[in-house]
Amino acid sequence: MSNYQLNPDLFNENLKLEPIRAGFGRGLKIAGENNEQVVALCADLTESTQVEPFREAFPKRFVEVGIAEQNLVTVASGMALAGKIPFASSYAAFNPGRNWEQIRTTIALNDQPVKIVGSHAGITVGPDGATHQMLEDIALMRVIPNMVVVVPGDSVEAEKATKLIAENDKPTYIRLGREKTPIFSVDESPFEIGKAYVLRDGKDVTLIGTGTLTYQLLKAAELLSDKGIEAEVVHVPTIKPLDNETIIDSARRTGRVVTAEEAQIIGGLGGAVAELLSDEMPTPLLRLGMEDVFGESGAPMELFEHFGLTGEQIANKVEQFIKTKPQYHREY
Repeated sequence: MSNYQLNPDLFNENLKLEPIRAGFGRGLKIAGENNEQVVALCADLTESTQVEPFREAFPKRFVEVGIAEQNLVTVASGMALAGKIPFASSYAAFNPGRNWEQIRTTIALNDQPVKIVGSHAGITVGPDGATHQMLEDIALMRVIPNMVVVVPGDSVEAEKATKLIAENDKPTYIRLGREKTPIFSVDESPFEIGKAYVLRDGKDVTLIGTGTLTYQLLKAAELLSDKGIEAEVVHVPTIKPLDNETIIDSARRTGRVVTAEEAQIIGGLGGAVAELLSDEMPTPLLRLGMEDVFGESGAPMELFEHFGLTGEQIANKVEQFIKTKPQYHREY
C-alpha cells in the first residue's frame, strides 16, 4: 500500500504552482548554511538558475565564470579536488549540452563531487524553442560512470534533493524546469537519492514518471479510475541509480508498464526502465515522452498538448495500451 503523502489540493484550483528551480535555490542556500565547504559557480545566469540567493548570502563562496560553460565545470572540478562541494549551474542546453566532455573527463573520471545543475530543461522552457529545450540530458548523463542523475518532480522535492546531493560525495546531475508547475508533494513526503515512490496503488497498469510528468500521470490515473482502470503511479526522481526493486515489484503487481518523461525516451527514463525490464521481467512497455524529435516554440502547456503529454492524452493512450497488450505472466 502506498503511504506517500500527496498534496491535498492535488486536483483542485487551489493547487500551488512554482518553478522547480525555485526549490533548488532555497535548497542551495540551506546547503550553504549547513556546510561552509559548499560553493556555487554560474555561467552568467545567476538569477535565472536561482543561484542568486546563495550569492547574496555567501558572496565569497560564489564564482561567476561568465559565458564559458566548459571552464565552469573544469574550475568546479579543481575546487572539488581542493575539498569544496561545488554546484556548477547553467541552462541544461549548455550544461551538460556544451560541456559534456569536460564533465566526463575532469569530474566523473576523477569521481569528484561536483553537482552539475541543468536548469531550464525540457519543453516547458516554452517560447525559447528547440535550441534551448534540452531533451537529451538524462540520456547523456546517465551513461557516464560514477554519475548520479536526479530529476525532481516539483519545487518541494527539488529543495530536498539539493540539500541531499550536497552530502552524497558523488558527481551528480540535477535537472530543473523553468516554468511554474504543480506541487504534488508536501514537506512530509519522503525523498532519498536512489529511491522511487508509489504515489497511488493499482492493479491494471503501472505508470512510471519523473520530473513534471509525474503530476500528469497522477491526473491520468484519476481519469482512468472513472473508466474502471486501476493505475498504479510510481514516481522516479532518481534515474541513476535506478530503484530496480520498487519498479519490478510494481510491474509484477500490474503486468503492464508505461513511462512518461519531458525528455527523449531514447536513453532517458523510458530507456532505463526498458533495460531493467528486459533483463529482469519481460513486461509489456509503452514509453511516452519526446519520440526522437526536437522541441518547438510555444507556451508550455501548448507544447504538452502538441506532443501528447497532458494527463488527458496520456489517459487515452494508456487505455488503448491496456486494450492491446496482455498483462505479464510468468510463462512469458
